[in-house]
Amino acid sequence: MGHLSTHVLDIAHGCPAAGMQVTLQRVLADGSAQTLASITLNADGRNDGGPLLDAAAMAAGRWRLVFEVAAYFRARGVALPEPPFIDRVSLDFGIADANGHYHVPLLVSPFAYSTYRGS
Repeated sequence: MGHLSTHVLDIAHGCPAAGMQVTLQRVLADGSAQTLASITLNADGRNDGGPLLDAAAMAAGRWRLVFEVAAYFRARGVALPEPPFIDRVSLDFGIADANGHYHVPLLVSPFAYSTYRGS
């Protein structure tokens, strides 16, 4: 059965991004977005509630994850310029197979990020 998950690692400090806020949105045909969930990542940099979308909620289409990067680093005491180089990371991605496992990890620092389709 399909599901969507995420995991965020703070590569500036070498640890999971505990406390980072993440928003899940469905991108609609007209380009607008519908917010489905807002979560706070746990000590492991993951959602405490398990998958962001479980098998019943999975659907093919366009999706977006918004990661509140600057707020996370400021909360950790990192002095950032104003405006920050990276404020939010907004990742738009597609789900082609609602029965598939989609894992969207984020590796992030105040000045760089990387993502990929994980397993």
